[in-house]
Amino acid sequence: MMEAQRVRRNTLGDILRRSRLRYPEKIALQFEEEVLTYTELDQLVNQAAHTFLAKGLQKGERVAVLSRNSMDFVILNFALAKAGLIMVPINFMLHTNDVAFIFGHAEVSACFVAPEFLTVAKEALESANLSPKLLSLISRPAVQEGEWVPFRPLIEGASTEEPELELADEDVAHILYTSGTESRPKGVMLTHSSILSEYVSTIIEGNMSHDDVAVHALPLFHSAQLHCFLGPYVYLGGTGIILEQATPGLMLQVVESHQATQLFCPPTVWIALLRSPEFSSRNLSSLQKCYYGAAIMPVEVLKELGTRLPNAQFYNFYGQTEVAPLATVLQPKDQIRKAGSAGKPALNVETKIVDDDGVEVPRGCVGEIVHRTSHAMIGYFRDEEKTQAAFLGGWFHSGDLGIMDEEGYITVVDRKKDMIKSGGENVASREVEELIYQHPKVSEVAVIGIPHPYWIEAVAAVVVPKAGETVSEEEMLAFCKEHLASFKAPKYVFITDTLPRNPSGKILKRELRLRYDTLPTS
Repeated sequence: MMEAQRVRRNTLGDILRRSRLRYPEKIALQFEEEVLTYTELDQLVNQAAHTFLAKGLQKGERVAVLSRNSMDFVILNFALAKAGLIMVPINFMLHTNDVAFIFGHAEVSACFVAPEFLTVAKEALESANLSPKLLSLISRPAVQEGEWVPFRPLIEGASTEEPELELADEDVAHILYTSGTESRPKGVMLTHSSILSEYVSTIIEGNMSHDDVAVHALPLFHSAQLHCFLGPYVYLGGTGIILEQATPGLMLQVVESHQATQLFCPPTVWIALLRSPEFSSRNLSSLQKCYYGAAIMPVEVLKELGTRLPNAQFYNFYGQTEVAPLATVLQPKDQIRKAGSAGKPALNVETKIVDDDGVEVPRGCVGEIVHRTSHAMIGYFRDEEKTQAAFLGGWFHSGDLGIMDEEGYITVVDRKKDMIKSGGENVASREVEELIYQHPKVSEVAVIGIPHPYWIEAVAAVVVPKAGETVSEEEMLAFCKEHLASFKAPKYVFITDTLPRNPSGKILKRELRLRYDTLPTS
């Protein structure tokens, strides 16, 4: 039986080895000046895996990675998988208290940290009262600080051969802590099987090819960049260019210099690219496949992108970390015809819209979006209560409100928490945002509900004007009243320079609510 299991095994480590066997001398990844072929990448991964096992790390133990994007981040991703360890990638924007919670909740046995986050990591470990077996700094050039040893020298001299270890497809590969709205993040447990099933769906639905040159600019700690793009392209044997962070100027330069065919950005980053002075001066004609997700793309922005990148086809990937994260896809042919839609369920996904009792609602009616899919997590780490709630009735409950039309296309109306209840009427913040984006002076907008003595919640719009433009609150209020029903039109407009967002590009509406809920509402 064990022999048969080994023959049938398909883990994260296995897909890298197979790409090496297919394309041994092909460039796998480039980060800054370092360029690795598939053979070189796999050998470094094997050396790291052997080192972890030699240091006494045991299968199933959790290992934290706190870093911006780098080549070492990718090596760790596959090496931990080959060693049977569970990777816990951590949002580097988190407060020390949140990092300490994750360290303690996951009981991490090793930490790999970039030098700029070392102080946070030390304080978090002390707060969590943890003493991991291995502490390592991931940096180039290599540096050491006390017991924190440099990563690359650590693995030098280890065997480059494939480590022999009993692994199963249903072993947990990653625990990703969600950045949701609750007081404490939840640890999403994704198995090798969950992740690779999602890779297949992503590759098919995204029309990805081993000939693509992909730019990996968004944070790899986030499921979208890691599991929708980096992982699938390694699976295919494509070439990837890793950027430390999503800086518009650098992204545009890299697309031009590497003749990149693929780029993923959340809408906020696409907007930043469009507003960059380099967007018009760079040759971006190589771009063929452009993806967005993580937030809703304003229709007006999508139209502008289509005009300015005529060679590119756009795809909307919608989902959440708990489904690794792809759930539905809006294909290029539907971008304008079904503008604003999240598309149809992806390969390996079944989706429906249900009411609060779990009963499917008629087409065209609002309800919660739920899924059945082999992508799904096996549960939240050490949280059985929330796991049971997420899988209530045998479906994964997304927490998103949506509508399915007669053709089976899903439109996300709002997060349940973002639906504004004003004067007894439901107002979808997205609908108001779409209208405001049509104003020629508006660059970005977020619509929230704020406390009000009469309306209970009042609709409020936080607006960022385009560069060089000035817009008044009165002008925006008049524009909205002209085009929206009175109960949907904002009662307040706030003008600001920037909107708060997390590294994956999502606008942090909870921060806006805190910022504006103490303002006079009379």
